[in-house]
Amino acid sequence: MEESCTRLTHDWQALVQAPFLNQLLTAPQTPPPIPAGLHEAWHIWISALAADPQKTAAVRARFAEEQQRLLAMMSSVTAPPTAAHQVAGNQTADSQTEGRQTNKSDSLLSLQDKRFSTSSWQDPVPFRYLAESYLASYRLLLDTIDTLDLLSEEKQRLRFFAKQYADAVSPTNFLLTNPEALKTAMESHGESLRTGLENLQADISKGHISLTDESAFEVGKNIAVTPGSVVFENDIFQLLQYQPQSAEVNLRPLLMVPPCINKFYILDLRPDNSYIEYAVQQGFTVFVISWRNVSDKQGGLTWDDYLAHGVIKAIDVARIIANVHKLNVLGFCVGGTLLASALAVLKRMGHDVVESVTFLTTFLDFSEVGEISAYVDKAFVERREREFGAGGILNGGELAFAFSSLRANDLIWNYVANNYLQGKKPPPFDLLFWNGDSTNLAGPWYCYYLRNTYYENNLIKPDKLTMCGVPVDLGYVDMPAFVFAAKEDHIVPWRTAYLSAEYLGGKVEFVLGASGHIAGVINPAAKNKRSYWTNNGGNNGRNNGARHEKRNRKNAESLPSAAWLSEATEHEGSWWPCWSKWLKSHSGRMIPAPHQAGNATYPVIEAAPGRYVKVKCDNKR
Repeated sequence: MEESCTRLTHDWQALVQAPFLNQLLTAPQTPPPIPAGLHEAWHIWISALAADPQKTAAVRARFAEEQQRLLAMMSSVTAPPTAAHQVAGNQTADSQTEGRQTNKSDSLLSLQDKRFSTSSWQDPVPFRYLAESYLASYRLLLDTIDTLDLLSEEKQRLRFFAKQYADAVSPTNFLLTNPEALKTAMESHGESLRTGLENLQADISKGHISLTDESAFEVGKNIAVTPGSVVFENDIFQLLQYQPQSAEVNLRPLLMVPPCINKFYILDLRPDNSYIEYAVQQGFTVFVISWRNVSDKQGGLTWDDYLAHGVIKAIDVARIIANVHKLNVLGFCVGGTLLASALAVLKRMGHDVVESVTFLTTFLDFSEVGEISAYVDKAFVERREREFGAGGILNGGELAFAFSSLRANDLIWNYVANNYLQGKKPPPFDLLFWNGDSTNLAGPWYCYYLRNTYYENNLIKPDKLTMCGVPVDLGYVDMPAFVFAAKEDHIVPWRTAYLSAEYLGGKVEFVLGASGHIAGVINPAAKNKRSYWTNNGGNNGRNNGARHEKRNRKNAESLPSAAWLSEATEHEGSWWPCWSKWLKSHSGRMIPAPHQAGNATYPVIEAAPGRYVKVKCDNKR
C-alpha cells in the first residue's frame, strides 16, 4: 500500500509538472466556448421560476417530500436486490425518465438504471440512498420543466441541458461517491488510482477520452483492409477502387460517398462486418471517396468545392474508369446530403449520369433534428461564421465531442468512471476506434452547412440555394432511390429521414432498420442479427413523380411515418440483402471483372486505403 501511494504521488507530481500541462495552464488563451444555447436556457429557466414564486415554492416542497420518502424507504429496505431486480437494471436514467409521470411508486429507481444496478450500489444502504436521491432529483427537475409555461422548443432545450448537467454530476463520476471505484482502490491497495492517473495523463496528451484500446488497431493493417487501389486524388479526396472478388461484375459500378466529418472506413471495419466488402462480394464494382483530413492549407474550401471537385469529380472519374454512361451512387449521413446536392446540380445542368441513388441515415429535410438542435441557434451560427466563415479549420475533436454529448452517459461519463476512477483500460472495439478517429472540417464548408441545413433548412426549398452556379431543387433528383433509416438513430431521427425522402423526385424504396445511426447501418448479413421493416402497401415503391418545374413539395399520397410503421412488415436479420437485390435491378448485365484498377488516364497511385485516411487531426501520420 505504501509503495502504491508513493508511486501515485510521483505520478501526480509528474502530471502537474508535465510541460504540456504547464503550457496549458500558464499560456494566455481564450476561455473555451460555453455550449451553444446554455446561456439562453439558463436565462429561460431562471425567468420562468422567478415569474411564478408559487411554483418555485412548490418545487422546494416536492423536493423535501421526496427526500423524506426516500429516507423512509431506505429505513425499511435493507435486503440486497433480488436476481429479478438485477435483470431489470438494463435501462438508463434516460429511458426511465420517459415514463416518470407513471413511475411514482416506492420502487427503487436505481434498479432501472444500469449505472446503479450492481451490488456495490445496492447492498450498502448509504450508496443506495445516494443513487435514489440523485435519480429522484433528476426526475423532479424534468417534471418541473414540463410544468413551466414555455414554448415546446424552450422546454426541449431546457431538458437537454438539464440532462447534460445531471449526467455530469452523477455520483458515479466522483471517487468518493462511487462505491465501485472505492472498492477497486481498496482491493488494489491504491494501484487503480495510480493507473487511473496514468490513463488521465495519456488522454490529456491525446486530447480525447479513450473509448477503446487504440493500440489494438491500425488502419490498413487490421482495419480497412478490403483489397483495392487509389486511382485518383486531389486536395479534397482520394478515390478508391476495390478489387473484384468474383469472375463477373455488374456493368454499372457503385460509388459510395461517406460523410466528410468522419473517415470512410466505418464502411470497411473488418472483413466480417465490412459493408464495402459485402458489396464487392455481390458482384458490384465499388468506388469509395476517402475525404482528406484537411489542414490549414485547405481551410478555405467551400461547400461548392466539395460538390464540384469532390462528389461530381468522383462521379466523372468512376464513369471514365468503368467506361459507362451511368453509374449507381450511395451517400451516408452528411455524405448523402452532399450527394443529393450534387445530383440536383447535375440534373439541373442536363447531365443524366446516375441510374440510382441510395441514402443511408441522411438528412435532406432538417426540420426535426433531435437533441442536437439545442446547440444550434442564431448566436451560435453567427459566432461560428465570425470565427472561420471566411477561412480556417474546425478541429474534429470539437465536433466529435458535441455528438458524443448526445449520449454522454455511454460515450463520456462511462469512460471517466472506468478509465480514471477505476484505472481500467477500455477493451478493443473497432467501431469506437473509428469514432475516436476524428476529422477536421474546412471553416467555410462547415459554416455553409450549419446555416443552410440545421439552422435555416434551406435545402428543401426549391431554388432557395445556388450551388456551382445552379439553382438547387431536390425534385430534380428523380432517379430511383433506396432510403434507409435506423429506428433508434439519435443523430438522424428516422421520422425526419422518412420526411426527407418525400422531397425526392423519383420512385422511393424506404426501409427502416433496427438499432442506431451506426449499428443500424453496419449490420452484416452473415450474422443474421436485428431486423428491418418494409411497407409495400405504404411508401415503399411510391413514385413521387418527376419534378422539373420547381414542384418540390411533399408527396400528398404518402403515409405519415407513424402510420407507415404501424402497417409495416418486420423482417428478421440484416437489411443488406434487401438493398443488394434492389441495387442489382439497376446495375445492368454481368460482364467480365476488370483485371486491374484504374485505366491509362487514371493509373493506380497506391494501395487502399490510401494516405488520406491515415492523417490524424493533429496532422501526424
